[in-house]
Amino acid sequence: MSDAPAVTVPEAVAGLPAALAGLPDPRARRGVRHRLVVVVTAAVCAVVAGYRSYTAIAEWIADVPAATALALGIAPDRRPSEAMVRRLLQAVDPDLLSAVISGWLARRTVATPSAGRRAIAVDA
Repeated sequence: MSDAPAVTVPEAVAGLPAALAGLPDPRARRGVRHRLVVVVTAAVCAVVAGYRSYTAIAEWIADVPAATALALGIAPDRRPSEAMVRRLLQAVDPDLLSAVISGWLARRTVATPSAGRRAIAVDA
């Protein structure tokens, strides 16, 4: 058992939506049901949780509790489909996305107060 306090979604993704807000949305404005920031934030959370494929990411999004979905900005009864997640993530500029997420992670390591040893591991 760990003595570390539980980390909630708002704490875990603090600042990520703001960091992603500058990403250009590659989709046409017509028919957009889920904001780019919301889908990419959820996808980042899924990947951090160990889900790697588009199908696995969509399953994570579909399976999170309603409170988590709401914290991510997703209506619990209207979650993004696997096809939408896949198409959107494939259309986003990968270099720009990587730079935005890397910058966010770098700021998190500086902004997090040291309460013992903490590390953020990121596979490239």
